[in-house]
Amino acid sequence: MSSIADPGHTTDDVRRTLEAVWRIEAAKVTAVVARVVGDVGLAEDLAQDAFVQALEQWPRDGIPHKPGAWLTSTARRRAIDRIRRDVNLASKLQQVGHLEELRVAELAEGDFDAALEDIDDDVLGLIFAACHPVLTAQARISLTLRMIGGLTTREIARAFLTTEPTVAQRISRAKRTLSQDGVTIEIPSGAELAPRLASVLEVVYLIFNEGYAATSGRDWVRGDLMEEAIRLGRVLSALAPSEPEVHGLLALMEIQASRTRARIGRDGEPVLLLDQDRTRWDWALIRHALAALDRAVSLVDPAQGQTGPYVLQAAIAACHARARTADATDWARIVVLYSQLGAIRPSPVIDLNRAVALSYAEGPAAALAVVDGLVAAGALTDYHLLPSVRGDLLARLGRDDEARAEFARAAEMTQNDAEKALLLRRASGED
Repeated sequence: MSSIADPGHTTDDVRRTLEAVWRIEAAKVTAVVARVVGDVGLAEDLAQDAFVQALEQWPRDGIPHKPGAWLTSTARRRAIDRIRRDVNLASKLQQVGHLEELRVAELAEGDFDAALEDIDDDVLGLIFAACHPVLTAQARISLTLRMIGGLTTREIARAFLTTEPTVAQRISRAKRTLSQDGVTIEIPSGAELAPRLASVLEVVYLIFNEGYAATSGRDWVRGDLMEEAIRLGRVLSALAPSEPEVHGLLALMEIQASRTRARIGRDGEPVLLLDQDRTRWDWALIRHALAALDRAVSLVDPAQGQTGPYVLQAAIAACHARARTADATDWARIVVLYSQLGAIRPSPVIDLNRAVALSYAEGPAAALAVVDGLVAAGALTDYHLLPSVRGDLLARLGRDDEARAEFARAAEMTQNDAEKALLLRRASGED
């Protein structure tokens, strides 16, 4: 493949270009190689080898005209060389079947670009493999960010405030587990599809939520993680266009992300939803999200009798997005939607969120009864938002001393510095 040799491009320029290309192409490169070698972990290693080779060659030879195809072709050649080293290639092809023989032969021919046009199913299969339930949630997140998102070990470690060796070990163990369990690149079907798809969506939403409200560290919001989760959601919506929950999750993430500028004050402090300047919301992103929600609703099968959890959560977020002022929020509708969500996914967190909506629909006293029920049941004992919500309800009822004690308790429980500062201000009566 020809290259663009530009003496004006420094090594750093080339590296930045390569990293941008890799972020987009990593999943395709790994998926093609995994189909050839039949091992997800090995495929990821070979794809990374191609990335390293590009780091060595591109600064010297120039950036290829089709950098994604260059990476895929290089990784695929390494895969075939690996097979040839391990066993006779013909013998290997007999083992994996005639269809794979035709596929490898096709990829080995000169018309390589044409062969790459039909790999969407492979990418979707790779996503299902990276999010396989045999892995822990942390392993699924790390492997997805690495293989699908194209993030480096360093970037993943920085995003989740952990060390590179920890992430590297997590990814290594995950690949070993997939190999030992014989997990391959395939799209589940029949009864297996729903739980496997739920695992994929859970991973993407966990990544988003860590960016939306970081569990620890100085920053309340980490935009890079939100952006990566939304990008993965858009990839999924293109690869699985008939799945309503995929579009529901994308709509949910985009609506929540649309508030980013308004969620952070001038000094970096958190600004709560009802206090936000809604003119600072990203209304273009909201329109895109509402279109995704409409798409999700249109795909729901009436014969199944229920809407999925991500579509319902997106519908709740849409109630806020459609209200140009906080007073215009349809709280009664939100209470109904939370009730529907709780019916299909019982959770004390959902009950707590429903209580917040109830406090605006029927008053704080009705909501406090629900929250006190959660406290009496011993639910959410380590969840800082329980005393935070209770404190807010008590403050609205004029029970200020009790409210301040709840805010102080919540501040002790949270590990996020920005949120802790907000709660301590409320505990002191400043807010």
